[in-house]
Amino acid sequence: MTSTVERPETRTSDQPSSSVRRPGRRARWRVAARLAHRQLRRTLLSSALISALVLLPIAAMTAYAVIGASMIGSPQERVTAELGRMQAWISVGGLPGSGFWQSPTDPTWTGYPDNSGNAPEGTPIADPTTVLPSGTEAIRVVESTVRVQTPDGLTGMPAWGGEVWDARFEGRYELLEGTTPRSGSEIMATPAALERLGIAIGDEVVVTDGERTYTVVGTLDSAVLSDATSALFLPASAGLSGDARWYLPDLSLSWPEVEKLNGDGVVAYSRSVIQEPPVISDQTRGGWSGADDGALWTVLIVLVAGGLFAAYVVVMLAGAAFAVAARRQQRSLAVAASVGASPSDLRRVILLQGTGLGLIAGILGLALGVGAAAVTMALLADGSATQFWGFHVPWLILAGILFFSVLVGTASAVLPARTVARTDTLSALRGARRPQRPRASRPIWGSILLILGVALTIGSAFAILAIEVTDLPWDSPLRAIPPFGIVIGPILVQIGILLSGRWLLWITAKALSPVSVAARIAARDAAANSSRTVPAFAAIAATVFVAVFALSQTSMQNAWTARDWAYQAPVGTLAIGIQPTGAESTVDASVASDAADAGIALADSVGASGTAVIARQPEVWGYANSLDIPADETRVIAVMPERHLLDPESETSFTANGQNRPNPIAVVSAEELDGALGITVTAAQRAAYRDGAAIVTDPRYVTDGTIEVGAWSGRDVYEGKAPDNIWTAWVDAAPRGEPLWERKVDAIALELPHQAIAIAIAPETAAELDMATTPSLVIASFDAPVPVEVRDRVQEHADALATADWLVSPYFENGPPEDSLWIVPILSAVGVLVLCASGVALSLARFERRPDDATLSAVGGTNGLRRRVGLWQGLIIAGFGTLAGAVAGVLPPIGFAIQSRGFLLIPDIPWAVLALLAVALPLAIAAVSWLIPPRRAELTRRTAIA
Repeated sequence: MTSTVERPETRTSDQPSSSVRRPGRRARWRVAARLAHRQLRRTLLSSALISALVLLPIAAMTAYAVIGASMIGSPQERVTAELGRMQAWISVGGLPGSGFWQSPTDPTWTGYPDNSGNAPEGTPIADPTTVLPSGTEAIRVVESTVRVQTPDGLTGMPAWGGEVWDARFEGRYELLEGTTPRSGSEIMATPAALERLGIAIGDEVVVTDGERTYTVVGTLDSAVLSDATSALFLPASAGLSGDARWYLPDLSLSWPEVEKLNGDGVVAYSRSVIQEPPVISDQTRGGWSGADDGALWTVLIVLVAGGLFAAYVVVMLAGAAFAVAARRQQRSLAVAASVGASPSDLRRVILLQGTGLGLIAGILGLALGVGAAAVTMALLADGSATQFWGFHVPWLILAGILFFSVLVGTASAVLPARTVARTDTLSALRGARRPQRPRASRPIWGSILLILGVALTIGSAFAILAIEVTDLPWDSPLRAIPPFGIVIGPILVQIGILLSGRWLLWITAKALSPVSVAARIAARDAAANSSRTVPAFAAIAATVFVAVFALSQTSMQNAWTARDWAYQAPVGTLAIGIQPTGAESTVDASVASDAADAGIALADSVGASGTAVIARQPEVWGYANSLDIPADETRVIAVMPERHLLDPESETSFTANGQNRPNPIAVVSAEELDGALGITVTAAQRAAYRDGAAIVTDPRYVTDGTIEVGAWSGRDVYEGKAPDNIWTAWVDAAPRGEPLWERKVDAIALELPHQAIAIAIAPETAAELDMATTPSLVIASFDAPVPVEVRDRVQEHADALATADWLVSPYFENGPPEDSLWIVPILSAVGVLVLCASGVALSLARFERRPDDATLSAVGGTNGLRRRVGLWQGLIIAGFGTLAGAVAGVLPPIGFAIQSRGFLLIPDIPWAVLALLAVALPLAIAAVSWLIPPRRAELTRRTAIA
């Protein structure tokens, strides 16, 4: 039985009760913080994911900041490594009475009043201690190189002469083992030197400079040397010659006293000046006094640049994760809204979650980064005190990184917070979900930015070309603006794609609907949840953008380098140049054969399987003027046909690729041809070569199977009257001289473009042509790659062979840089980043699709269908990102190629690699998404979608 009762009357008032007050701002913040804390605890997995996304770049930034700061020495650390416990050192640096000056903190930065860099004429003082107060104690130390006998042969080794083992050098030099020398026949060495020499403490060392024998009595460590550096420390009586310094144990030099010493041509490094540097008004005398500040600014610039990129990627991915987490909180937040929470309160709850996660991730990232820096420094340390001056923690920078972390976490929650604040409370309480529709304004603005970005990039490139042909001053701002346009344009393209993302997904969903059920479900899910999908492919696009730009630009630069590469010898060989030690242009013929023998000995010492001696005609430029050249001296030149010469009126540069165009003929023994050219010539070619034919590696010299050879006087060559095989006749040049004789020589043409030898003839042929040649190069070939440790010691061996008349200069010809050296690391890094971003996005999609999967399973959907849905989701998210990033990333290199005037070529862009990155990588990600089976669907009761 039912009945109707009257509603009791309630008294209302138009005025609110004074006892009911709206909560204050502090109370609202407190409640919002409590709700945010509870929500974070309820969604631990999503909170951990967001924290990890923020933590990783923060840890990397922290580690870099600590390592960078540790490479910058404090004044105390620098003076300790330079002086030990000494007060100063002085050295001869300039001329007395000429206004000589130095930088207060960098004694290598010196000059004269005119700042021209040209030293006036005069004689420096021999002993700078003569200008010091009488009775000043000074310890003279000379840095030099000595030749010593090792088990591998003669080699050069750094050496210091003087009592560096004095106790007052502690901090710069440290006694490790043994005792200090007590006589002129005892020395010390670094542990690496003992290992290199194959001796121990108590054994003898033979220094071939003067054939002296010393006994090693102990090992010494230098703060400025790595543990792997071999060095000897000899007594002052060894009489080494080299850079000398006088260390002052007791005399402290103030800046005015240093300036007084500068007046006598003496430079000084003073402890008191370094610790309290003076303020100087003349900026030219600053030198590298601000080098540490510059290094710190470099650290900050790298941190800011890397941080901005990381922030963009993290905000996109973490924002997607926050969007999913916020949707899970909609019902609980709607309950809060139903009891009085305002939209700003709801927004505050989500933002505080981001702030809290950013703070937690920042603290953990700082701790992880500091630990990673400590481990990295321990692994990379080479024993030198100047590599890592100490473990420096830049607290101010770390505080900025922590603030940056909080800012990134908060920024990640901005869009989800805005969405939650605009959610209809009643719909959220009912659990209703409506797909988002794209707004017309966004694709319009996105399209505008896309077109503007492409136009700005290409237009800026052509603007640079137009400016180059004008008389615009070099410092005009108009010259600086177009390069910025080339870079800013692609960024606008990225922003346009981001703004149009929801609309593009909607169009894609319509296009894929007829393809298959799986494609339709995946595309519609991506479009309906654009707050999760768009940030994910935007993060992928940013990563691919940087990679494509780096790949394209570096590839074009490397291709340009390869086209202009100056080959000294065939790739994979050791080129040992023979050079004079004085001002002469070539080694004197009387000692050139000795230099060639030394080059062969050097090649044998590093395990060469064969050697070839290359002889050439001496250059005429060593003469002071043409009249000093003997009248009967001639030069035999192979002449390049005029059709291959460049017009100086239209061409401004040329590429010789290491060939000596004005002196192209090299004389090589027939038996050494293989080693000289890096190939194996046939028996017929070798026989023809012996009979007088020339081997030609540059086909431009060949006409009808022969080359044209002529002789000109040395004076004509000096005065530019002989062919230079580069240019046609210059307008104001001297008229071309007539050759003394001409003849044609049979040519054996070989396709060897990467070759320093353009034309080779046998010694017998050179004798017939009356050519006077001297050895200029030794080429050593190897059956196997030369180990790195052997390469590192070649120069030391070469230094030990030098004489007063000549020296040998070794150079391993490796050719231009290979693309694989940088393509593989870039692709690996990009692949990892894209996989991580795609993994996060696909994991969020799978997590949010669980109710839909349950519905799909309930109506008969198979696991195969759900797998195919995952495949299409991977294609859509990764494909959108890689394609957008590749299109935007290739624009700047194209712009730079257009403005480079032919130096950078668009065909040199690795298009196949870019296609692999833009197409194959999404396919691989989609395949992995298909291979990983979805979770078993849990059938749950679903609220009907309103």
